[in-house]
Amino acid sequence: MNLVNAIANLPKNRQFDYVNESNAGKIVIDSIKLPEGPIRFKRFNPTKGETLRDAKIDSISSQMLWRLANAIQEDAPINLDRVFGASYNSRSVIESLLAHTPQFYWCKLDRLEVINTKQTIKKGHKHLIYLPNSPHENGKLSEYKTNIVISEMNTEVVYQSVDSETIRPVEGMSIEESRRHAQIQIALVKIGHHLGYRTWVAANDRGLKYNGKAIAQMDGVIDSLSNEKVLSSYSEAIDGARLIDCIWFRNGKLMPAVMEIEHSTGIISGLTRMKNFCDYAPRLQDIRWTIVAPDEYREKVIEFANRPQFRELDTKFFPYSAVEELYSLCERRKPQGITDKFLDSFMERCIKH
Repeated sequence: MNLVNAIANLPKNRQFDYVNESNAGKIVIDSIKLPEGPIRFKRFNPTKGETLRDAKIDSISSQMLWRLANAIQEDAPINLDRVFGASYNSRSVIESLLAHTPQFYWCKLDRLEVINTKQTIKKGHKHLIYLPNSPHENGKLSEYKTNIVISEMNTEVVYQSVDSETIRPVEGMSIEESRRHAQIQIALVKIGHHLGYRTWVAANDRGLKYNGKAIAQMDGVIDSLSNEKVLSSYSEAIDGARLIDCIWFRNGKLMPAVMEIEHSTGIISGLTRMKNFCDYAPRLQDIRWTIVAPDEYREKVIEFANRPQFRELDTKFFPYSAVEELYSLCERRKPQGITDKFLDSFMERCIKH
């Protein structure tokens, strides 16, 4: 599914309506950069005296498009407000443009809400639904009639206070990206503790403070790689592993996962650090060499992981959404007796054969 291509194939020189009937505004596509975006557009509301000529140009970023593409599943309704939250003010535009493409319909679904054990049906929540096998006319809005009721489990993730002054600045990363990196690193430590693993945290991140405590002092975090039996024969590997973001250890004999938390500029660096570690300890078995990254970087992770120098790692992709889904599950249910294979249901294999 290529969202950019689908929108590029819409009728040219058209004014498109919003899905929301109460919004009398119009959307006009200005330009599209294939194959990944961005999409530039204008929007204006004739009922307010606004004109196309005076409308400013806004854009739908490649990052936004990838984030949405990774969230879409065939025959499954999707609420763009929940995908993007308040992050993007153009979400109603991409929703409306996609709804004009043949494979996307708009629909209104009932939502089951439970408050104090009392169930209430909330009517008419707006969604898109991807139906590639039942296309409608291109350039037209088409409603999909359904009696689907959405019931959402609580997967909320709560991070306590992260001391921003202790977050290590990383070249090429914004303050917000650095904060998310810290939150995900904390989530991985907590997941590891719930699953009975001990966690190594990168030497240059051990001063990060979370809820008033250094991450190095959190439950399950180890002080030194030299004390891990599985690495006792690999002194050079120990040196190479010191700056890897997170490593999980189990039973003194296994490393279920070696993980680098990366954004787009750091994916190759993360793969390189893991490859160096792997080369120093070639006989280590059953390790998940894992890139942890925002969902919208999936394609880049897969692309880089398939480069000849990295294919041996058989890299796994652990998207932020899956990290937080697993973290939420662990915090709520305190799972016991979980095997390492359980991790594979949250990670995607990157290598193409």
